[in-house]
Amino acid sequence: MSEQTEMSAIKKKVLSTGIRVGTDVKTKFMRQYITESSPEGLYMLDIDITLSRIKTAAKFVSRKDIKRVIVCSGREYASTPIEKFCECTGAPMMLRRFMPGTLTNPSLPFYTEPHLLIISDPQVDSQAVTEATNAGVPVIGIANTDNLTSKLDLVIPANNRGRKALATVYWLLAREILIQKGELTEDQDMKYEIDDFETKIKDIEEDEDDDFQKKNYTSRF
Repeated sequence: MSEQTEMSAIKKKVLSTGIRVGTDVKTKFMRQYITESSPEGLYMLDIDITLSRIKTAAKFVSRKDIKRVIVCSGREYASTPIEKFCECTGAPMMLRRFMPGTLTNPSLPFYTEPHLLIISDPQVDSQAVTEATNAGVPVIGIANTDNLTSKLDLVIPANNRGRKALATVYWLLAREILIQKGELTEDQDMKYEIDDFETKIKDIEEDEDDDFQKKNYTSRF
């Protein structure tokens, strides 16, 4: 299968996931990735640029020691996509709150020195981005039309709010990394489909129940 044919097949597969649907706000940083606005007033991202940037990101990641590539997000919908991505690629992950000092304070027990950071939202993951910038760690970030991206080294323009869209971005990135490393060919199927990368509402509700029970348990002592 030629690269052009492969790109066309992938594009057809992911367009229905909402990956290119932005918000009703655009920043000067994201203007270059926007093609049009929908009748509902939402800015639409250029899917060709998105797919191209995912390929570029995969090349960048594949040159690094995957154990020194941290994937993090405080966004709830990013939890399952990141878990599956890390399972497929071997990268470590940091979910939910990013602890201050993780990349900048060597005296902390959880201090770490990654070679690369991947984040899901420059706003939600601003603490991680700031620390990576201060520590000289390059950052790859998924950014929507309303995001500020001045501290990102590589922007993947995509919908980073939707469950299906986030699953799609991480599925595409994992797939491309495996192809770059020679562990998967372009005409081979992944172990997981996009649906497997998607955070389900049930999972979120269970997490919330667990958190509620932990808080109640703690408050009794």
